[in-house]
Amino acid sequence: MINCGKNIKIFTGNAHPELAQEIAEILGVEVGKSKVSTFSDGEISVDIAETVRGADVFIIQSTSSPVNNNLMELLIMIDAFKRASAGRITAVIPYYGYARQDRKAKSRDPITAKLVADILTAAGAHRVLTMDLHAAQIQGYFNIPVDHLVGAPILARHFVEMGLADQDDVVVVSPDLGSVTRARNFADRLHAPIAIIDKRRPKANVSEIMNIIGDVEGKRCILVDDMIDTAGTITNAANALRKLGATAVYACCTHGVLSGPAFDRLNDSAIEELVMLNTIKLPKEADVDKITGLSVAPLFAEAIQRIYDDEPISKLFEV
Repeated sequence: MINCGKNIKIFTGNAHPELAQEIAEILGVEVGKSKVSTFSDGEISVDIAETVRGADVFIIQSTSSPVNNNLMELLIMIDAFKRASAGRITAVIPYYGYARQDRKAKSRDPITAKLVADILTAAGAHRVLTMDLHAAQIQGYFNIPVDHLVGAPILARHFVEMGLADQDDVVVVSPDLGSVTRARNFADRLHAPIAIIDKRRPKANVSEIMNIIGDVEGKRCILVDDMIDTAGTITNAANALRKLGATAVYACCTHGVLSGPAFDRLNDSAIEELVMLNTIKLPKEADVDKITGLSVAPLFAEAIQRIYDDEPISKLFEV
């Protein structure tokens, strides 16, 4: 248990209260008294039932599905605490929604990752604490401090405990070209080589495997990604690896979005185990043997403690 002072306040919306409770228990504090509800027409109502004047407030809220509701809950809570004279407001966003639209890929595209950053700042957030942004440059979209944690150490530790480190028949695989740096950093932790899948995406949420760069025949492969949404990319990659002679295929990600046909695809795929962090509250369908969940609460609790104590947290997010 980390012993924090009385001036720290942990609050949560409806996105993932279990994670907030776990973080609060590690910090040795109670989750703040608040109620986030809706009027009959869907408008969100926030009621803060304790004083926060001068307090260091941390709002734990992933902007996961339903994304717009959870984002609005976070914004309204930030505004409520600002108007209640909180000393400092930190938006703790384990999963930062709208991060996939981080640039103009074609004419007239919005950059919603920047838009959400502007809205959070305008609402009154003084700081953002998040994990594994879809693109690291999103940190630069904010004009307030951003602490960017990484989930790779937690995920890698799981595979080390499985005995997959320092093994000649283990290879870490990037499911697309955009995840190469992530895969390389992950591979360094296991002292393993990497392979790369070159895919084409004809339209959103649809992927097609094209080529695999690297040696995967007779290998145990670990696919590494930041998020799994409809699971098309990761399952196509896993099936392609098995066809090319991989003896076993594992997968891991930080954010288990798992929407649409994700569970059906995962169940029918060659993936033997999918390891995910609990940045997003997982549905009951995820309670199967093939899916392993690991907690980010200890890492976020230590980061919150260090922010509260004005101590550096660089060691927590160095890759």
